[in-house]
Amino acid sequence: MDYYDDGGGVGALIAWLVLAPFFFLLAIAGYVIGSWFLMKVFDKAGVQGRWRAWVPVYNTLIFVKLGDLNPWWLLVLWGGVAILGWVPVLGWLLGLAAFIYTLLAAWRVGLKLQKEAVWLILYFFLPIVWLGINAFDRSRWNLAIPAAPWAGNFLADKTVWSGVPAQAPAGGYPANPATTPGYGAPAGYQPPAGYTPPPAPPAGYTPPPAPSAAPAAPVPPPTAQPPAAEPPVTPPSAAEPPAATPPATEPPAPDAPKP
Repeated sequence: MDYYDDGGGVGALIAWLVLAPFFFLLAIAGYVIGSWFLMKVFDKAGVQGRWRAWVPVYNTLIFVKLGDLNPWWLLVLWGGVAILGWVPVLGWLLGLAAFIYTLLAAWRVGLKLQKEAVWLILYFFLPIVWLGINAFDRSRWNLAIPAAPWAGNFLADKTVWSGVPAQAPAGGYPANPATTPGYGAPAGYQPPAGYTPPPAPPAGYTPPPAPSAAPAAPVPPPTAQPPAAEPPVTPPSAAEPPAATPPATEPPAPDAPKP
C-alpha cells in the first residue's frame, strides 16, 4: 500500500521555527556592531551627525562616497539585484559588481586611514573585523593621498551632501605656493580695491646672484677667567720652639767706684 510520509517536511519546519529566531538575533547583533564601527570611522572622516551610521543603505552610500566613488551607482547595482535577482547569472553578476564597488571604496578609505592595499584581504573575508580595526586604532583621516585611478571618469564622486565632507577633487589638490615655483593666484581671486601691482623690471635686468656661502657664525664673546686662587698660609706649629734672641753687641757698663 502506497502512502505519503511527510515526517521529513514536518521536521524541517520545526527546525526552521527553532533556528529562525537565532539567525534573526544574530543578524540584528551584526547590524548593530557594524553600524557602531561605521560611526567611529565617520567620526574620523569628519561626518556630521552620528545618526547617519545607523540608517540602513544610507550608511553604506556614505562609506562609498568617502571612498571617492559615486554612491548612486551602488544604489543602481542594488536595485538591479532586487529586480533581476531571480535571473541566475545576471543576478549573481550584479551582486558581485556591487561587492567589488564597495571593495574599491574600502581600499580608498583604508588609504586615508594609513592602511595598505593588503588590508583588503581582511575586508574580503571579514569586513566587520576590518571596520573594527579602523574604528578603534590610532589612525587619523588623511586626504593627502594620490587621486583615485577613476578620478576623471564616470565613477568619480561629484555629489555634494550636507554633513559629509568633500574628498579630494578630481584634478587633485592645488599646488602649494611654498613648494611649487610659479604658483599663481586661485581661480576667481580679485585683488583688494586700491591695490597697485609693483612695476615690472626693466628689459635686460638680471637679478643679483644669491650668495653661495653661508654667513659666518658669530664668534662668541670670551668667557671671563676666574682669578687664580692664592696658596693657603700655613700657621706655625705649636711644637716648634721660639727663635733664639741674638746677643747684644754693646759692651757692659763699668762698675761704679767704691767710696
